Amino acid sequence: QVQLVESGGGLVQPGGSLTLSCAATGSIYSIDVMGWYRQAPGKQRELVANILRGGTKKYLDSVMGRFTISRDNAKNTVYLQMNSLKPEDTATYYCHIDLGPTDYWGQGTQVTVSS
Repeated sequence: QVQLVESGGGLVQPGGSLTLSCAATGSIYSIDVMGWYRQAPGKQRELVANILRGGTKKYLDSVMGRFTISRDNAKNTVYLQMNSLKPEDTATYYCHIDLGPTDYWGQGTQVTVSS
């Protein structure tokens, strides 16, 4: 059984920073892709960023230059450093991992950017 434990969400003012963390535990041999998605009320879930095991990264255009994704393969943990946050970044953020034949989602962590 694989579980994803997310942390780091919260309320922050525009221009502020937050770091999300997601630790994967359980029967894991290797994680191909680790990533973060987000979903705002009334909108579809979208990919924010992902990172391959070898380090290749992909970002949503609107977060490029503000967000940084990283992973620690030894700890099966993925991080999302979010800087210069904007109100439009407000959403529930979900961790996602792809093990190849299967994939898993975290429970979601709320990020609210408001003054």
